[in-house]
Amino acid sequence: MTEERLSFQAEVSRLLDIVAHSLYSEKEVFLRELVSNASDACDRLRYAALTQPELSADDPNLKVRLLVDKDARTLTVADNGIGMNREDLVENLGTIARSGTAAFMKSLETAEKGDGKKDVNLIGQFGVGFYSAFMAADKVTVLTRKAGEAHGWRWESDGKGEFTIAEAEGLSRGTKIVLHLREGDDEYLDEARLAGIVRKYSDHIAIPILFGEGDDAKALNSASALWTRSKSEITPDQYKEFYHHVGHAFDDPWLTLHWRAEGALEYTNLLFVPSTKPFDLFDPKRSHRVKLYVKRVFITDAAEGLIPPYLRFLRGVVDSEDLPLNISREMLQHNPMLAKIKAGITRRVLSELSKKAKDTENAAEYDKFWENFGAVLKEGLYEDYEHRDELLKLLRFRTTAGEELVSLEQYVARMKEGQDAIYTISGDDIDTLLRSPQLEGFKAKGVEVLLLTDPVDEFWMPSVGVYDGKPFKSVTRGGADLGKIKGAEPEKPEEKAPEGELTDLLALLKLTLSDAVKDVRKSERLTDSAVCLVADDNDMDMHLERLLKQHKQLSGEVGKRILEINPSHALIKRLAERAKGSGATDALEDAAWLLLDQARIVEGEPLPDPAAFARRLASAMEKGLA
Repeated sequence: MTEERLSFQAEVSRLLDIVAHSLYSEKEVFLRELVSNASDACDRLRYAALTQPELSADDPNLKVRLLVDKDARTLTVADNGIGMNREDLVENLGTIARSGTAAFMKSLETAEKGDGKKDVNLIGQFGVGFYSAFMAADKVTVLTRKAGEAHGWRWESDGKGEFTIAEAEGLSRGTKIVLHLREGDDEYLDEARLAGIVRKYSDHIAIPILFGEGDDAKALNSASALWTRSKSEITPDQYKEFYHHVGHAFDDPWLTLHWRAEGALEYTNLLFVPSTKPFDLFDPKRSHRVKLYVKRVFITDAAEGLIPPYLRFLRGVVDSEDLPLNISREMLQHNPMLAKIKAGITRRVLSELSKKAKDTENAAEYDKFWENFGAVLKEGLYEDYEHRDELLKLLRFRTTAGEELVSLEQYVARMKEGQDAIYTISGDDIDTLLRSPQLEGFKAKGVEVLLLTDPVDEFWMPSVGVYDGKPFKSVTRGGADLGKIKGAEPEKPEEKAPEGELTDLLALLKLTLSDAVKDVRKSERLTDSAVCLVADDNDMDMHLERLLKQHKQLSGEVGKRILEINPSHALIKRLAERAKGSGATDALEDAAWLLLDQARIVEGEPLPDPAAFARRLASAMEKGLA
């Protein structure tokens, strides 16, 4: 087969450009990433060989080797793991196949130029560690043969936009990554330097990492599974480096959980909560990345049913003593032991998160966790009824009361006299919500409102319904019920339009807008704005309706809303005077439609007839300037 020349995916070319032209404060981490990938390849072969022992029969002792050629100035990272074929090479070394590509590239675009440490962190978070080889190499050659296949392959690139692939004969099973080192990087040809990097980053890897070949090869790591050791024998740095390995991460763990469950089922867990948000956190598959082992043998890193989807941010390993060693991924989905392990992990993780949430002296630390993973944790409120009470205690919210995050317990404790509901408002971002006219009356009375900006809020809240006997109620729906709440009253009550004049105006507005709104009524919630739109008690929340429309989950027109008017607003009082006693005029009809369009604009809804709005606005301005 002749050599093929292919182009990198655009995102890979951008990433490689950053790698090649940035200065890195921790360039040595490229070796950690390559060794970690080699270890994963060995784990995958070990699992495949459980049902196909012939795959590893010719070379059963799995290992990773570091080889140097000082004359050629090359460093080779070799493994005898699962290996790759042509399709694997194109997918794994030519594209970014994982989900979250858009978010990844956006982060690259916004990263500060020249901030090498920030850039390398992005590479690690996204899990594309192979490309870090170009930190130290100006050319990379990959020689590989997949277990069970006759032909091997050669992949080569200088990282400048293209790579070549060709068949290669005479290769043993596994993968060799040959780095042709850049000028000035000869330190990575030194045995002592390489040994130090392996001890620092990869000592915990359970597969031997050797320097050299044959009988003279030297072991560089202890090659024992870290999670099997006693906690007292493991240093914080060892935990941290194991997290980097198992999570393919560059950040430090926010929380480390290491425990052994004993009894009817025995299993060991070493789990981590990251300190930064993974790029694929909101992938539609909602899959976790916790590795499942059975008796120290890797089985899978995608065991459906091992970790609940709302805890998918966890990284680490679970090692079972009781699951059958030859269990298939299909059998795992229906194994009752796995369900019990999942229940035990869920209880423990929620318990540890609860301790963090109660630690008021370090509230900022929990707030940091919540900002990263709160939106995911909320999914458990409608998926996991058994643990709903524990999850409700973990919730934190931005509110109209200030910048600090607030728990539901804190909110209820400071509710106003006469307040019998937990008030909420949903939207796309905090700043827009704080400007919402629906909040004006609540702010005036000092009533706190939860500001909800996660799409998941629209789904868990109807499912939960109440907390501590208090129902959740959107300020954009139904009557505001502000009259019975005792709060701060204005020193001088606002003068309102006379009741008779207001009645005439309401009648006019209802008649004019009868085809566009469900009703028109005076408002208790408005203090500064002239008008606002609200949903009826039995109608869908306005923000939820917009979300569903955006995602094409709802067809047809937006449901009719209620238009509320502020009887104390100067404009409404003036219109009420004009409406007194006389029939509707063209000017008042135009004003009615302008009021409705104004309310739509503030709500972020598109105007159904922008041209008519522009014409009415121009006419009103012309008369006002006359």
